[in-house]
Amino acid sequence: MIRTPFLSVDGIVEIRQESGGTRIVLIERKNPPFGWALPGGFVDRGETVETALKREMSEEISLEVEVCRLLGIYSDPSRDSRFHTVTAVFVCRAEGRPVAADDAKNVRTVPVDEALRMPLAFDHHRILGDYYKGKQCVTA
Repeated sequence: MIRTPFLSVDGIVEIRQESGGTRIVLIERKNPPFGWALPGGFVDRGETVETALKREMSEEISLEVEVCRLLGIYSDPSRDSRFHTVTAVFVCRAEGRPVAADDAKNVRTVPVDEALRMPLAFDHHRILGDYYKGKQCVTA
């Protein structure tokens, strides 16, 4: 029996504000581990990571996203307290107002610097820190 880590995707979804500036979407998780997090989820068999990302964004925040770039692959075995999970994190753009659905209990948009001061699930502080610093592609 082959045993490998679970594969997931996360999205840093940028929404440009009419007043200027950009906010990102965070969800409040409905299931453990609880807390605020980037929207995302697991890749299904037969699905590309890009397709999984678009599906998860539609399911969790009710928005269609444009995938801009890969931020990085995050694979620390301790990044998820449930089991070993590897995630591909993409930077995306969307228009409209996110609405919490599926595994999201709540949703909000915040500036990145505010998100970095919030209690975030998983290793999402590290991921948002890499994004905030302007890293173009990271792997770790």
